[in-house]
Amino acid sequence: MEQIIRNSSSLDWITLVAILCLILLTAAKLINSNRFNELLLLPITNKYFLVHGKNKTIFGAFNILLLIVQILSVSLFLYFLILSFHNEFKTEEKLLYLQIVTSYTLFIGIKFYVEKIIANLFSFDTYLETYLYHKLSYRNLLGIFLLGINILFLYTLPQSLLVLQILVILILFANLLSLFYTYRTHEKFIIDRFFYFILYLCALEISPYLILYKAIV
Repeated sequence: MEQIIRNSSSLDWITLVAILCLILLTAAKLINSNRFNELLLLPITNKYFLVHGKNKTIFGAFNILLLIVQILSVSLFLYFLILSFHNEFKTEEKLLYLQIVTSYTLFIGIKFYVEKIIANLFSFDTYLETYLYHKLSYRNLLGIFLLGINILFLYTLPQSLLVLQILVILILFANLLSLFYTYRTHEKFIIDRFFYFILYLCALEISPYLILYKAIV
């Protein structure tokens, strides 16, 4: 695995991806420095939602930049993960990464529009808008966190399957924690529609990740 990821050709394009992510983060911070700093503090305080929660524009410039960072960072981590389980992968490295980026982008895009359609059918668009905004904020923060992990994994940490598995567990825990905080914020709404919530949880939050796990392993 180390020979696959840390060869010179891999380092060149992966370094460019990391630099692009850092540039996008810098641009997001320049757009709204206070908002960026408050997003980083989201695990310990909900001030970000209290201050910026009234403006739930998912497709604003700030969120779009962080969403791109999320896509690039998550895709890079999945790239490392796939290579760790499939050293014999024959697909050219950059092409494999582009395929992962495309697949992940389509995944979150389709999931977003399916959620919007369901919300429209059951007439809870307003609640969904808040829910998606909260979830996107946590996922964008996770994308920033993953960027740091990717850089450490590439240049500092031992590139072993054990290290990668530990990182996966930490990331899954962080993701579950973010979902817990999001659901707790909408607790009353969820309790009133508990049956639909369970269906949503199984169909759109659990099954996609089980499919992803099967695809990688």
